[in-house]
Amino acid sequence: MSRVAVGVVALGCLVVPVAQSQPGGKANPRPEPVAETKLLMEGLAGANLRGLGKLLRDKPADAEAWAFARGQALLLAETGNLLLVRPPRTGTGQEAWLGHAADLREAGSALARAAAAKDYQKARAGLAGVANVCNRCHQAFRVPARVDPFAGD
Repeated sequence: MSRVAVGVVALGCLVVPVAQSQPGGKANPRPEPVAETKLLMEGLAGANLRGLGKLLRDKPADAEAWAFARGQALLLAETGNLLLVRPPRTGTGQEAWLGHAADLREAGSALARAAAAKDYQKARAGLAGVANVCNRCHQAFRVPARVDPFAGD
């Protein structure tokens, strides 16, 4: 199984739709958080950011590497979607949380488009953009973590 497929399978295991009864006995599944937010940050966002940082340190050599980069970027975008279903429980910060999660989805999608086009400069800039989205959110929510995908470059 390819690395992209493993990542997608792992992502699919994080959200389990919960059926709600509807009139007439039909179930209507809806997204519901299963994993802790910290696990999403470490296991999906952090792992894919670090992987992309290593992969984009130099220009990927072949189509398979570019496809893998695209898959990792899409997992970052999907992490934004997963964060949308788990805003803070209190009223304060919900709007900011939703905005940052949507920004992550968009930045990850833009990075995926750059990887699909095999545009090395745009992909590196896109990864820096994803890191900036993460850092803005961490700053807003006072999370003592700084994201630098090119650490050691």
